[in-house]
Amino acid sequence: MLDFLAENNLCGQAILRIVSCGNAIIAELLRLSEFIPAVFRLKDRADQQKYGDIIFDFSYFKGPELWESKLEAKPELQDLDEEFRENNIEIVTRFYLAFQSVHKYIVDLNRYLDDLNEGVYIQQTLETVLLNEDGKQLLCEALYLYGVMLLVIDQKIEGEIRERMLVSYYRYSAARSSADSNMDDICKLLRSTGYSSQPGAKRPPNYPESYFQRVPVNETFISMVIGRLRSDDIYNQVSAYPLPEHRSTALANQAAMLYVILYFEPSILHTHQAKMREIVDKYFPDNWVISIYMGITVNLADAWEPYKAAKTALNNTLDLSNVKEQASRYATVSERVRVQVQQFLKEGYLREEMVLDNIPRLLNCLRDCNVAIRWLMLHTADSAYDPNNKRLRQIKDQILTDSKYNPKILFQLLLDTAQFEFILKEMFKQMLSEKQAKWEHYKKEGSERMTELADVFSGVKPLTRVEKNENLQAWFREISKQILSLNYDDSTAAGRKTVQLIQALEEVQEFHQLESNLQVCQFLADTRKFLHQMIRTINIKEEVLITMQIVGDLSFAWQLIDSFTSIMQESIRVNPSMVTKLRATFLKLASALDLPLLRINQANSPDLLSVSQYYSGELVSYVRKVLQIIPESMFTSLLKIIKLQTHDIIEVPTRLDKDKLRDYAQLAPRYEVAKLTHAISIFTEGILMMKTTLVGIIKIQDWQSMYQSTHIPIPKFTPVDESVTFIGRLCREILRITDPKMTCHIDQLNTWYDMKTHQEVTSSRLFSEIQTTLGTFGLNGLDRLLCFMIVKELQNFLSMFQKIILRDRTVQETLKTLMNAVSPLKSIVANSNKIYFSAIAKTQKIWTAYLEAIMKVGQMQILRQQIANELNYSCRFDSKHLAAALENLNKALLADIEAHYQDPSLPYPKEDNTLLYEITAYLEAAGIHNPLNKIYITTKRLPYFPVVNFLFLIAQLPKLQYNKNLGMVCRKAADPVDWPPLVLGLLTLLKQFHSRYTEQFLALIGQFIRSTVEQCTSQKMPEMPADVVGALLFLEDYVRYTKLPRRVAEAHVPNFIFDEFRTVL
Repeated sequence: MLDFLAENNLCGQAILRIVSCGNAIIAELLRLSEFIPAVFRLKDRADQQKYGDIIFDFSYFKGPELWESKLEAKPELQDLDEEFRENNIEIVTRFYLAFQSVHKYIVDLNRYLDDLNEGVYIQQTLETVLLNEDGKQLLCEALYLYGVMLLVIDQKIEGEIRERMLVSYYRYSAARSSADSNMDDICKLLRSTGYSSQPGAKRPPNYPESYFQRVPVNETFISMVIGRLRSDDIYNQVSAYPLPEHRSTALANQAAMLYVILYFEPSILHTHQAKMREIVDKYFPDNWVISIYMGITVNLADAWEPYKAAKTALNNTLDLSNVKEQASRYATVSERVRVQVQQFLKEGYLREEMVLDNIPRLLNCLRDCNVAIRWLMLHTADSAYDPNNKRLRQIKDQILTDSKYNPKILFQLLLDTAQFEFILKEMFKQMLSEKQAKWEHYKKEGSERMTELADVFSGVKPLTRVEKNENLQAWFREISKQILSLNYDDSTAAGRKTVQLIQALEEVQEFHQLESNLQVCQFLADTRKFLHQMIRTINIKEEVLITMQIVGDLSFAWQLIDSFTSIMQESIRVNPSMVTKLRATFLKLASALDLPLLRINQANSPDLLSVSQYYSGELVSYVRKVLQIIPESMFTSLLKIIKLQTHDIIEVPTRLDKDKLRDYAQLAPRYEVAKLTHAISIFTEGILMMKTTLVGIIKIQDWQSMYQSTHIPIPKFTPVDESVTFIGRLCREILRITDPKMTCHIDQLNTWYDMKTHQEVTSSRLFSEIQTTLGTFGLNGLDRLLCFMIVKELQNFLSMFQKIILRDRTVQETLKTLMNAVSPLKSIVANSNKIYFSAIAKTQKIWTAYLEAIMKVGQMQILRQQIANELNYSCRFDSKHLAAALENLNKALLADIEAHYQDPSLPYPKEDNTLLYEITAYLEAAGIHNPLNKIYITTKRLPYFPVVNFLFLIAQLPKLQYNKNLGMVCRKAADPVDWPPLVLGLLTLLKQFHSRYTEQFLALIGQFIRSTVEQCTSQKMPEMPADVVGALLFLEDYVRYTKLPRRVAEAHVPNFIFDEFRTVL
């Protein structure tokens, strides 16, 4: 019959792929659970107030139009919503894909079961697959993994968070509208169950069985799987645990599967007392805390509380007399094996001969160790007992008392067992690799000894007092041939024949009275020894290694091991030699990776790498968390050595009196230095041993990234401002030193000068240094932070505009009067000075706050320009092909978009096309963008907005004066205004609104220039007023920065004024 897992067996490959996918999904869920954006939890009041109106649970689906209309009514909420989308769409999409894969998994499993029933797989039915060993395992695993997925989702990603993420994905993703979207089904499966993993939280009614039944699964299939798990040893584990008291440990993985799958048929838990009694007697007679998947623990006393039949069946196990008996038994076993293992670990004890002669004894000791460690770690774990449950508390106290539980002793047993296991495995691996070579060597040596003895009895070789004996000569030659004829490949026959040859050699010694000749005796003894070695060597089987691998499973402690971290670190601090044993413990823990990876590997799935990396990465993080104590301890010891050598130990002079020798000896401090130095050398030895330890698929090598990880975070320093991160502090420091109130930016030189001392403060070289130090990503991160700061400043500006202008009746009256006086904008205002400066005087109080906001935005825009220049320069220099490709793609896209607007029949990127969004990120990282053209916020109509900005500009012009070398500079240091930030701030602000506001603003400036020049001409003033010069310079700079044609300004100011203005300058 065809092998069930053969590549051409479609039935086997289909279920194998499903199971492989299930393990990969669980790894992805566990990985994502560590990256839930905090904002989705809405834990604190600040988050609730800020994001409460844009993050929804499933109540959103009752009336999405209502919620969206509320958002559209408030521009600030729209900005926040867009910012939130930009920040979170990637992670939300990844969560959605994980949720979708859970739903797809059960749909695929149901389809596979339907195909089996409908005869799609020739000669295969559900019954025949369950009769096959691999088929039986895979079908049980398929259902079990689905249950584990649901439990992991509920434990790690709470219901409210799932709902908020699904709604956010629905709102932000264009994929929701696609025809094949199964959003409704995913939402039904993963809606909140009411379960909370918080300690003390109440369990929802009918949980988790109602959750498991959201997607129906074939009842016959569930029933048959439970039947197989109840009756069979589906993984043949009992052979690795021959002792009856180890049976529950042998069947532990199967017990975990049965526990999960029983929730698919809760009637067994509720009413089938006989079945539950059978299950408990077989799987849980001496244990009630189980690990269901990669260290996720469950206490059956708590989990089965709501189910009558299950609770009744478990009562015998949880009876205090049974608890006491089990705890006392494991206390005795752990004490006995601890002494045994320490004896085995003594230097020189585990020799090859001793190991080969005592394989059963050593394996029994390993079994006892691992079973005791498993029972004690699971049944004393704090996470397995609800502190609010009196009965559970009582059981735990009983265990702690009767097992004489001491976490340090248990940890020591774990260390010793891991070291013992590691040494045995390494010895067996070496012996297996050398097995054939050694066997052939012993065979050759034995044969040669027999040939030499034959020669001795030939009378040819001179050997003391050995007479010629042709019979013995022929016999020994025959024995030599028989030894040479032994065949390594037929180990059974070779073993039998070797035993017969040993007996024959013993008999020949007795019958022919050869004992009198010591040299002949020695030859015979040597040959017998070689034949014995051949028997030992032929008995080295790979099965022993497999048994050790099964027995040494530590996957149940994947999470529990964390509770021993402080003990590990303290042990290392007290006894540095512990590091060498820890290596074996970490490698033992790494064996837990076999469980999720086995099926993925069998299916040749591309998920193998990502799943391996996840679990290996988790383990490496834990190893680093533990081992961070080593550098800490080393430097503490070094500090003590330095202190002793500097302050306590007196330098010995080249000559000293004999009677002062004792004073200079200073034995106590020197002994302390020697002890500390020895401790450091042990640490070093441990580190060198760990240097190339393979943990999963990740090598811990040379302490790579040792100084930064989630467990050893960057230290948090006392905040000097509101910054949380280094980039934030750097950004605010740059803003502080380039503050427009203190410095003057000279655009032509790209340099900032101090307003008072006129000394250079910084220049564009600063960004070159940041690029060198932090790299492109650091500089790009700084640019993004500035981007968000500009958004915040503009939002604050709009709030301020509403408050100080639109709610102030006096200011509004002034603006209304001014607009009436200057209308129409193409005309010339009579008595312009009086009208303009009267309006400025009446609105004087609003300009201080207005100026500060505009200057801040302008300052940040200058910094963004400098960063863009630096990024673009380095991109062209370091990645010229990337720069060229991006520029050409950008030009091509813009050309296509412009062509579409001229002829709408031409193509344009659809709403669900992310091309424009993605290319923007690349362009900004390469500095191929203009920060001044960016729309930072969405805005609505603001009355009087152009006229307010116009008044603001002409109110600032008297504070500035024109300098031939430097352009517009501040008139008085006491009243600081910096021209470039002022121009760029105004330009950025106007860019956020409709272009007609900019048109009106420019028209007002043009009218101001024309009216003032007209008034000067009529009054026969020879010089052009400074305010007009400033306004004309503003228009010139506006055209230059926006890269617009000059005719934009000339539409409002005649050519001859611009020409005259340049001659005056």
